[in-house]
Amino acid sequence: MEYTVQKLSRLAGISARTLRYYDEIGILKPARINSSGYRIYGPAEVDRLQQIMFYRELDVNLETIKEILDSPDYDVIKALKGHREKLLEKRKRLDLIIRNVEKTISMKEGGKAMSDKEKFEGFKQSLIDENEKKYGKEIREKYGDEQVEKSNAKVLNMTKEQYDEIKELEAAFFETLKAAVETGNPAGELAQKAADMHRKWLSYFWDSYTKEAHMGVAQMYVVDERFSEYYEKAAPGAAVFLRDAIKIYTGIGNPSCHMS
Repeated sequence: MEYTVQKLSRLAGISARTLRYYDEIGILKPARINSSGYRIYGPAEVDRLQQIMFYRELDVNLETIKEILDSPDYDVIKALKGHREKLLEKRKRLDLIIRNVEKTISMKEGGKAMSDKEKFEGFKQSLIDENEKKYGKEIREKYGDEQVEKSNAKVLNMTKEQYDEIKELEAAFFETLKAAVETGNPAGELAQKAADMHRKWLSYFWDSYTKEAHMGVAQMYVVDERFSEYYEKAAPGAAVFLRDAIKIYTGIGNPSCHMS
């Protein structure tokens, strides 16, 4: 079956303007233009739009989606199975938050009181799911499934006070790291304070702390751009600077040796 822009937009529940934009940027071109100048979409375009919408539901940007769909290695069946897995994870997270809201409503209406642990279940699960989505593969390969699951269990068992402490520590850490980077001295007082705050932050998530593991994860921040981006929020070069500060803090490695 074939569709015009208007018909496909109604079918998919998106605007005609969005379809025209997808054509302009080349992520979804029509099968042909008819004699009246209308864009016409066929079965292949409908399937491609479905894939685009799956990825958009998972918050993947359009540029990345286009690269994925245009890749010669793109496998539709594998992609669909991946979509299903990610959407189930998202549903699990949303279900937790919905139950949390329902319990809160019940409590406010005079029902059973909620424990502090219950109040933050959904948000803690969201934190785990987000970390898994961004870094799960690399972390599991480096430290193993058992250590990751122990870390996740530790997060789920956090009290409200611990959860708040993490957020406060994270904010203070970034402020300290930014100021330390400006000094240009990874051995300086501010840099070492940032390294110690980073250790404390990791200890909320790790089952146990070792200097070797701390140094290992700091090295990962430099070699993996997704980790680097997280720390570059503090200042340009912050990931490398933090790695060098942690080398000095742990006494492992040569802080003057920068990776390219």
